[in-house]
Amino acid sequence: MVTQVVKGSGYATAFKAVAALNTLSVLAQAVTAGQLMSGGGGSLHGVGATAVHVLGLAQLVVAVLLWRPGRGAGWPALVSLAVLLLGFVQSAMGGSGVVTVHVPLGMTLFGLSVWLLVWSWRR
Repeated sequence: MVTQVVKGSGYATAFKAVAALNTLSVLAQAVTAGQLMSGGGGSLHGVGATAVHVLGLAQLVVAVLLWRPGRGAGWPALVSLAVLLLGFVQSAMGGSGVVTVHVPLGMTLFGLSVWLLVWSWRR
C-alpha cells in the first residue's frame, strides 16, 4: 500500500531513478562480459563493476529513505541490501576467476534489479 507521504515525497521518484540506473549498469556488465568472451572489454567490465557497487549503495540509501521517513514499504531496502552484498560477492568471484559462481550471481543481480525497477514503476 502506498501512503500519501510516499506519493508526496521525492523518495519514490528518487528510487525510480536509481533503480533504473542500477539496472542499466548491471545490464551493461552483461554486455561487457560478452565482449570479454570475444577478447576485449576487460577495462570496461572493471569500471562497470565500480558503477554497479556505487549505484547499489545509492539504491540502498534511497530505499531506506523511502521506507523510514517516507513511510513506504520496507522490503525494497532488504532487496537493495541483497543486491549490494551480492554485487560485492560477485565481483570477488569474478576477480578470482570463479566464473561458475560469478555468472549465476550476475543473473541473480539482474533479476533482482529488474524486480525492484518494475515494482517502483508499478506503484
